[in-house]
Amino acid sequence: MKSSVLEEEKKEIQLIIQHWIRILNIKLGWIYEFDRLVVNYVMFYFKHLFVYLLITFTGHTGHVYSIDYSTFTGNQFLCSGASDGTVRIWDIDIDKQIQSFNAYSGCVLCVKFSPYHYHNHRRHVICSSSHNKIIRFWDIKHNQQFKLFNKHSSSVYSLKFSPFNYGRYLCSGSDDKTICLWDIETSKALHVFNGHTNCIDCVDISSLQSNNNNKNENNSIGVIGGNGYTICSGSFDKTIRTWDIETTKQLTIFKGHEHTVKSVKYGSNELANTILSGSKDDSVRLWDIRSGQQIQVFNGHIYQVNTVEYSPFVIKNNSEVVVGYSNVVCSGSDDNTIRFWDIRSNKSELYVIKGDYDDDGINCLTFLQLKKKENTYDLSLCYGSIKGPICIWR
Repeated sequence: MKSSVLEEEKKEIQLIIQHWIRILNIKLGWIYEFDRLVVNYVMFYFKHLFVYLLITFTGHTGHVYSIDYSTFTGNQFLCSGASDGTVRIWDIDIDKQIQSFNAYSGCVLCVKFSPYHYHNHRRHVICSSSHNKIIRFWDIKHNQQFKLFNKHSSSVYSLKFSPFNYGRYLCSGSDDKTICLWDIETSKALHVFNGHTNCIDCVDISSLQSNNNNKNENNSIGVIGGNGYTICSGSFDKTIRTWDIETTKQLTIFKGHEHTVKSVKYGSNELANTILSGSKDDSVRLWDIRSGQQIQVFNGHIYQVNTVEYSPFVIKNNSEVVVGYSNVVCSGSDDNTIRFWDIRSNKSELYVIKGDYDDDGINCLTFLQLKKKENTYDLSLCYGSIKGPICIWR
């Protein structure tokens, strides 16, 4: 009886969230009572969404700095990079590690599945970076490195594949204070962006612009024809900067953080004109790209914020599964918590997930659409910890 009531409440929440997503462009204050009602429902939604630890992957013997999620031929995989120098691949469907690369003698700082190699060659490839300044590409099937990029002169902290052209372009941020844009197809560096005065800790590439409705339509940027796409970067110099891919010029400098910017993310859809950031100053901040101003600051973490994400909702619309992005963002911290915030309010967090005692802090996180046996999907949250475990919550 209790479970059936909960299911009915979840359906009701789905309907409210669908309506909420349609009005995201309406400013705070419009129908205040409705806004407050939505916040209450969202709090209930999260408290019943991430209620139990589904899977814990163990194997890394140091900080897990980076995780990524992908599906190949219907199967679901995670990859991870850690301070133990290894890149590991995990099969979510069978709950086990299936591959490990002894990638570097030092820390693996970032890992990403390559959408370009899968789409164009049906090849399962992971890209990784580390303190040794080299970006490496690993063939999972053949268990070997097959390509490397070597232009940075110091540690490469962050990687991001383009959301267009099926990930043909790769952006990298480095301790050498530069951002490099690469063409995966030709293995050439297209441009080096200069402007930061200290190490670059994080990068992102903007999502689809309003003048192009096909996210993987060919947008050649071989000679920097970026078609309106931009890069954002966060640095030890405490600033966030945006860069125009087409003109290669720096656009905006966002100032406000009081310490290293550890994580930056572009919004999408109705939130495409925002950037979310987390910092060593323990704060999470939301920025307006058009005005160059801070919109909100979220305080609650007691140690540095290592990772931030815009939180999606999985909405079942008849037989179709639709991912909508809400007014909720989340952050992971050295204080061993993941906190959820409503971007239209600078009040206390909506909800808090506390990591295991053995985790000792949250380094990275991502959302997963896990496929269940009955061909339905559940939204799950995966994080990598300071002590080494990788956990999936549902």
